[in-house]
Amino acid sequence: MTGERTTAAGGMETSYGFRTVGESDKQGMVDSVFHRVAQRYDIMNDLMSGGLHRLWKDAMVSWLNPPPRPGWKLLDVAGGTGDIAFRTVDASRGNAHATVLDINGSMLAVGRERAEKRGLGASTEFVEANAEELPFPDASFDAYTIAFGIRNVPHIDKALAEAFRVLKTGGRFLCLEFSEVDFPPLEKLYEAWSFNAIPRIGKMVTGDGEPYRYLVESIRRFPNQPNFAAMIGAAGFERVTWRDYSGGIAACHSGWKL
Repeated sequence: MTGERTTAAGGMETSYGFRTVGESDKQGMVDSVFHRVAQRYDIMNDLMSGGLHRLWKDAMVSWLNPPPRPGWKLLDVAGGTGDIAFRTVDASRGNAHATVLDINGSMLAVGRERAEKRGLGASTEFVEANAEELPFPDASFDAYTIAFGIRNVPHIDKALAEAFRVLKTGGRFLCLEFSEVDFPPLEKLYEAWSFNAIPRIGKMVTGDGEPYRYLVESIRRFPNQPNFAAMIGAAGFERVTWRDYSGGIAACHSGWKL
């Protein structure tokens, strides 16, 4: 298995990093990774982004611009620890209600604990479910966000279709994900850091470097910005665009259900 990126036609269904695995096996293998890193998830993101993930998440929520009115509802998928949900509630001056959905119970446990400590228990709820089969009626939410999670979903097309289904007409889809660097000198430095340093540092911090190796490889396999935009459009979203952060190390894609 090479490190070539998958395309808009798919390919992540059987990609576990650079390894090819059975379609029915991938979800369980990814779950195992996040059970192992849940308590160190914020440290993991700091390691993988040099701390920049915090700025990128701030930028994502700023672009979302949640209104300061009661009744506005966010669904944050694969957001177990609550980072995007908490930022969104704060940005709405406490008016938004955020539903955090994650397939991994260990991640959700961290998020619930953080919500209680922040006094956001009434503004957030946590649901354990699969992004490919959302347990909500059609047209339930004003916005759907997913940050650094969609590349871990085996069937991205199904997750996008479910995002479209549960959004109200006029609803917004935003996805923040590691992407393709568009500046060759930066790309070489980033690749060296990702493949050499991150797994080693991960092993030093947590005693286990394998989850970090998978996460780094999964970034390299994920579709680039235009290909992922095409997938979002194929799900029915309109006015699809994206913003690159830090030279394309991360990108935030936006689409509307119109």
